[in-house]
Amino acid sequence: MKAGPFDKVLFTLVVVLVSGGFLIFSSASLGLLARSGASFSSVALSQFLFGIVGGGIALFLMSNLHHRHLRKYAFYIFVLACIVTLLVFIPGLGMSHGGATRWISIGGFTMQPTELLKIAFVIYLATWLSGTYTNITNFVQGTLPYVAIVSVVGVITLLQPDTDTFLIMGAASLAMFIVAGGRWRDVLLLVITAAILLAALAFMRPYVLDRLTTFMHPERDLQGSGWQIHQSLIAVGTGGITGRGFGQSVQKFEYLPEPIGDSIFAVYAEEFGLIGSCLLIFLYMGFILRGYRIANHAHDLFGTLLVVGFITLIACQAFLNIASMIGVAPLSGLPLPFISHGGTALLATLAMVGIILNVSKYPKKIKRS
Repeated sequence: MKAGPFDKVLFTLVVVLVSGGFLIFSSASLGLLARSGASFSSVALSQFLFGIVGGGIALFLMSNLHHRHLRKYAFYIFVLACIVTLLVFIPGLGMSHGGATRWISIGGFTMQPTELLKIAFVIYLATWLSGTYTNITNFVQGTLPYVAIVSVVGVITLLQPDTDTFLIMGAASLAMFIVAGGRWRDVLLLVITAAILLAALAFMRPYVLDRLTTFMHPERDLQGSGWQIHQSLIAVGTGGITGRGFGQSVQKFEYLPEPIGDSIFAVYAEEFGLIGSCLLIFLYMGFILRGYRIANHAHDLFGTLLVVGFITLIACQAFLNIASMIGVAPLSGLPLPFISHGGTALLATLAMVGIILNVSKYPKKIKRS
């Protein structure tokens, strides 16, 4: 099938999000750097080179690689990603921070391999679901193997531990399972099982229970576990309708932890107010709706599942981050896609976009009357 042009609307939305995101990141960086004394140029350069330039190259390459080639090597890509992710547990290679072991450090370069695992997981699951869709309604041949595949990434991510990443991967996989034709009875069973496992995890791991407790009662420990959400709400509320203005956030200098990471939306809301916050949310909504439109018009089921998986991953991560900053969801620790600090994360996200754009080049033919 001959390739057509990629979806220019989605591409334009991504360019706006990345460009605007770098400006927001630059402003938020001033707060962290004022406290740590680090060089602004080193942080900005890292984000620009690895995230924007590297991500731009990844987007270009993936948008020009026919997505069907990914299907041929999906299993090997998935196995390789699992192995690379497991390297975080090797002493001297893996790096720990805040009680979690999620990074690999080589020659001063740090990367979070779960970002690559997310891509490989969606590719492999899309391959398996599109190959077994005729048996997807069979519990033994469809649902149980699906659970086994999800359990593999669950074990790897929860050992780190990286509960938040596993949750959004689980959400993306469930969306793919539904689109592939999974029975709603099985979906309901999976959701109930996931809720039970999450409750068990909360009791086994105090930090998960602490997040849930803080979400329910943030006022109980304003100087401790409730500090971040309290300061985030102050930042958002201080922004008012129009905001303080670009670069004028006060909370980023002394109060918000990780102003260039998971707290970056609070910095943005303080500087651009309700109007700016709504604009950013509309940009994400436009990106998500356009992505699902591409999925609906994909030429084959594999392409549809790829796009559904990637768009759901990005959507869940974006809105969980924003929701946690305004107190309508527990703190997640997830970065804001296209905006938060993290060269590996931005590179991986733009690689996902590249695959989505490639799928958009091969729409299904519409019969004309």
